[in-house]
Amino acid sequence: MSLVDDAGPKAEPPAAPLAERLRPKTLAEVSGQEHLTGPDGSLSRLTAAPSLGSMIFWGPPGSGKTTVARLIGASRNDVFVQVSAIHTGVAELKKIFDAARTRRAQGQGTLLFVDEIHRFNRAQQDSFLPVMEDGSITLIGATTENPSFELNASLLSRARVLVFRPLAPEALEALLVRAERLAAKPLPLDPQAREALTAMADGDGRAVLTLAEEVWRAARPGETLDAARLVEVVQRRAPIYDKAQDGHYNLISALHKCVRGSDPDAALYYLARMFDAGEDPLFIARRVVRMASEDIGLADPQALIVANAAKDAYDFLGSPEGELAIAQAVVYVAAAPKSNAVYKAFGAAQALAKAHGSPAPPKTILNAPTRLMKREGYGAEYQYDHDAPDAFSGQNYWPETVGRHALYEPVERGFEREIRKRLEYWARLRKERGGG
Repeated sequence: MSLVDDAGPKAEPPAAPLAERLRPKTLAEVSGQEHLTGPDGSLSRLTAAPSLGSMIFWGPPGSGKTTVARLIGASRNDVFVQVSAIHTGVAELKKIFDAARTRRAQGQGTLLFVDEIHRFNRAQQDSFLPVMEDGSITLIGATTENPSFELNASLLSRARVLVFRPLAPEALEALLVRAERLAAKPLPLDPQAREALTAMADGDGRAVLTLAEEVWRAARPGETLDAARLVEVVQRRAPIYDKAQDGHYNLISALHKCVRGSDPDAALYYLARMFDAGEDPLFIARRVVRMASEDIGLADPQALIVANAAKDAYDFLGSPEGELAIAQAVVYVAAAPKSNAVYKAFGAAQALAKAHGSPAPPKTILNAPTRLMKREGYGAEYQYDHDAPDAFSGQNYWPETVGRHALYEPVERGFEREIRKRLEYWARLRKERGGG
């Protein structure tokens, strides 16, 4: 006996998520990617051509990559096939390629959309090459990761990379307006809460619509949420930041550039973003130590001490108290005079060492612990600098086959100005005393 009463009213199927119901029907409706989908956008021009080349869509989640791929598929006569690299193995790929070859033999093309294409390993990525070369498939791959790092060079050479941008606040606001029009009711948010909602979405169109749905579900009749209440109701969405991938490297790079550019305010902003995203504070502290050596050096020798002290302070205090010590170090190194003279000198010294092999130092500056070594001239005529006038003998320390080189050139900033004076003084004495 059936447990379903066929005569009774059937339940309405659950409504699709708001993001699905608001999917654009044409490229012109895609929000926030006008540089690609506008009248003169790259994609608009490409899709207007008789044939379509393979493409890689690179951009953050919720920027419209899947939507655009589907719209392109719907606009062409090719068979559109969509797969996800997360759920697709070698056997399924082989079936897709075989079917595409069969269609090609019959005069039909295949447009293959691969979501999360960076999830395929190198061998799997290489398997696309033959069917791309013989025209069996036109590939559209979507990735949130930098293709330069995650995709094979051979695959990238056969596809054009199109960059999808995070949605600007204006584009996210336009999505909210469309959602309100579809729902036939306004979002129960005051102006500040509405701004906070778009900020929480972090450039992700899907996220802003999901958050809007949560607001409609949570708000009581007649209630208008302010920003504080909004955070309590929907919780705070974590920033889009993968500590193992691009977000990690982009933000630490931005922090480093701000320090090098002597902008402590911008440096603090990126530092706060990294802390907020859950970055390991000790990783940041280690990078600040590196900045102190690479970009400040001896222009302010105290910078390295401050950076190391901040690392030790965080190690001692932990989060969140120790984060202030790292912030203090970031401000110090950003405000310090800059010099990469030691950094450049060390690089030049490494290159010189590799170029000349392993010539012996002058025997005069080598110890002679045995009689044989003394007979061979080790340590002969060595001049003890503390016995010389000005504690400076001016003798030559370079191997004869290498000769003297000027590697370290102090800048005229900070403490290195004083070091430059010392080096010029010693150079003058060395010349006077015949040391070369």
